[in-house]
Amino acid sequence: MGDQINNYTDNNFNLYQAYSYILLLQVEVSSFSYAVVCRNRLLAWEQNCDLDELSNPQKLSDLLTAKYKKIIVGLPSTALTLVPKSLYNEDHVAGIARLLDVKETEKVLAQKLDDQNMIIYKTNSELVSAVEKFDLQNTVYTARGWVTAIAESNPPDNNLYLELGKDTVQFLYFSSNKLRFYNTFEFKDADDLIYFTAFVAHELQLIPEQTTLILSGDVNRDDLYIKKLADFYPNIEMNGITVSELPEQIDSHKLLALASLSLCESSVVL
Repeated sequence: MGDQINNYTDNNFNLYQAYSYILLLQVEVSSFSYAVVCRNRLLAWEQNCDLDELSNPQKLSDLLTAKYKKIIVGLPSTALTLVPKSLYNEDHVAGIARLLDVKETEKVLAQKLDDQNMIIYKTNSELVSAVEKFDLQNTVYTARGWVTAIAESNPPDNNLYLELGKDTVQFLYFSSNKLRFYNTFEFKDADDLIYFTAFVAHELQLIPEQTTLILSGDVNRDDLYIKKLADFYPNIEMNGITVSELPEQIDSHKLLALASLSLCESSVVL
């Protein structure tokens, strides 16, 4: 997966004007990506950056220490659960978190995922410590913007959405414009991806020939992943939703989850 284009810098990008920029950070288990936007226009982007740069920035020191108008950090989960907003009670979060088998090396966070659902999830404490300098109130669940962007696109009932990261794949499904399924899985190769896709489709009772897979993230149109998926799912498309103005050489599906963080509000840390 991935191609030659994994970073970009606009000629007008100037950190002396960071006070008018928004910094978006998307953290994964073993790396992170960033984007800098201004008035909905992409000014800088890089993916698969070394996690050590968050704790002890060297190469990215100037970028990560600049004074921005706003910073939004997307954090991954090691386990999660969704709770209908109508049933959510902050007093019960600690009890629900116990079901996630929280280790000493993990922290629990809770926030709104969409208009109907709250998400309670745990994540690695070291990742939380690495982003504390950006203020934990600026952290959100990594997929929240992606979910919001797709929800606002009036998704049809036959679309199954996949967001491919470096180590994980996320699945999202809407029916009658309401979120019906969301989950994330770790995968290593095309066989894992096919297995999890088949598992999710089966759970949702989606017929492969009548289902369209909508892909975004670290994936290209000629990837082996797509070729193998096409053996089982003949209808595959790249996600064309855009939330930022991008240069022509960058495919919008590559930055969808990262750029969509700009649609998020802050979370609650427990």
